Formats: sequence, structure tokens, C-alpha cells
Amino acid sequence: MNIAEINAGERVMGQFLLADAKKGVKDNGAVYWTLSLQDSSGVLDAKKWDYNPEDDAILVKGNVVYIDGEVLRYRNALQMKVRSCESVDQDKVEWSRFISCAPMSGEIMKKKLDYTLDHIADEDVRVLAKAMVDHFLEDFLVYPAAVRNHHDYLGGLLFHSLTMADVALNICRVYPNVNRDLVLAGVIIHDLGKTVELSGIRGTAYTLEGKLLGHISIGHAELRATAKRLGYFAIDDYPVEEQSKYPALQKKKEVAVLLEHIILSHHNVPEFGSPVRPATREAFVVAAIDDLDAKMNILDKAYRSVEPGGLTVKLWNMDDRYFYKPTFLADGKNPGLTLEEFEKDLD
Repeated sequence: MNIAEINAGERVMGQFLLADAKKGVKDNGAVYWTLSLQDSSGVLDAKKWDYNPEDDAILVKGNVVYIDGEVLRYRNALQMKVRSCESVDQDKVEWSRFISCAPMSGEIMKKKLDYTLDHIADEDVRVLAKAMVDHFLEDFLVYPAAVRNHHDYLGGLLFHSLTMADVALNICRVYPNVNRDLVLAGVIIHDLGKTVELSGIRGTAYTLEGKLLGHISIGHAELRATAKRLGYFAIDDYPVEEQSKYPALQKKKEVAVLLEHIILSHHNVPEFGSPVRPATREAFVVAAIDDLDAKMNILDKAYRSVEPGGLTVKLWNMDDRYFYKPTFLADGKNPGLTLEEFEKDLD
């Protein structure tokens, strides 16, 4: 039985990936486990209240474990009470059963990534963006975008970036004064530091660099190093009073700094990790799209376990709000015209 098929009141027995496993202590000193069970269909929170020392070797984050438990509803969400757990031979695990994937194939995403980069018109922007992507490419194609928050699945990082690119194209069409090349490059490279911040697909966790530096600082450092290697800061070799003689070199430096600014400001405010706030139209647009896409993905996840007419759990990453799932959208269909149909009717 997949997690997506589990209902409250059922007894469930089967293998699950431990997306997270932490020990806690009750007020009376008793030890318990807080678990996050995962398969390719979703994630389920679980508690194991009866502590056995043998569990320490079994309940290891990133391992697949055989679980026997009862499912209940707690605070508008499903939760499993684990009765027992057993180890599983990790060499015989079919990992495709436990790791969810982006809703687009890796092959199609790679083609879309190449297409997007190739259609950045400005050569200086395109060359720098491609160099950044090439440096991180192997991990960029498969990494999640987060440990658990949003786009936390195989290929989630690239899917998040490509979805942002789709939104960016429409925004730049409506607001033509926004530089499309900078925005497209920005949405593609803004999160590349997550390939260093996070440990990978299986049992995703924060690396040492992730804990102490964060993906924004990591991405900025790599962009600065790449830009210097490609000569984008060559203008600095000339005295300030002579730099106006070399407009092409001045432009290269400005392109590099503008993209650095997009990376540094894409979380919008210092309390969310950005050392500077957006100070160009393009940086403002990238930050807005990033926030929108992340939150839409968070809501999609939250709604999956909610019946029409019900409320989600309180979402801490959405200002501790509950969200209502309308009953008249229960069929999942979007009412009215699509954007393409609307524009066709205008012709």
C-alpha cells in the first residue's frame, strides 16, 4: 500500500524510507521516536512511543525499514503510531519505490534547460549562466530543492527552476521593461548552491557547508569565481580613470554583479537568508517568482491529504495559516479558459 492510499483507522505493514528519524524525551524521561516515512507517493509522519535500544541500529535516516503500525488522524493530518520495526537489506531495496520524482522526465527537463539557456539573447549573460550550470550540471539534474519544504523530490531543484522560467517568460511579456535575459539566467542559477548545501536524494540532509554557509553564499562564491575565471572582472585591471575606454569590459563586470545580486537577494529579506534585498527590477522579479513557486508547491502538498471542504494543517512556512480546500473544485478541473484559449479568442 502506498502512502497516498492510506486512510485513518487502518493498520499498515510494509517498507518505508526513513526521510527523517529523531529521538525525543518525554517529561517523564521516556525516550520516543519521531519519524518521517516516505515512498514515491508521499510522506507520512509517525511516532514510535515504545523505545527499544535495538531500534538505534534500525531507525537510521536514509534507510528503508519494515514498519508495522496504526494510522490515525492528528491535527487534521494522518499520523502513524508505529508498533514495531525491522531492518531491511539495503542492497536489495528497489529505490524507485521510495523516492518521488519531478512530474516531468529528466530527459525532457534537460532539453528544456538547454533550450532556455540557448535562448538567452545576450552573449555575456548566456555564457556566464551556462558556465554556472555546467559546473553543477550532474547534481542539478537530480537534486531536490529542499530537505522537506518544497520540491523535495528527485529532480525537484531543476523542476523548480524551470517552472520559475515559465513564469518569468510571462511576466517579462507583460512587463517589457524587465530584462528577460537577466531574469531567465537568474531563475536558472539562483539555487545552484543547493547542490552543495544538501547531501543528495537519499535521506536528504544539510551538509556541513549547508549548515554553516547556506546555498546563497555558496552560489554567490561560485558565480564570483566563475566570472573571474572567464574574464568578467578584467576591467578591474585598468585604472579607474581609464575604464571608460573599455565599455565592453565594463558591461561584462556589470552583468556579473547583477547576477550576483540576484543570487544574494532572491530570499528577499535578511531573516530568510538574503544578505541584501532586491535592488533591481530583475532581482525583485526573481525573488517574487521564487517565493510564489515555493509556496504553490507547499500548498499542493498540503492539499493532497485534505478532503474538499476541509482545512489543511497549520502551515508554519505560510505564516502559520490553515488553508481551505473548496468543494466546487473537487473534480480538479480549472474553470474557464486557459491562457492559450483566452489569447486565441482575442485574435
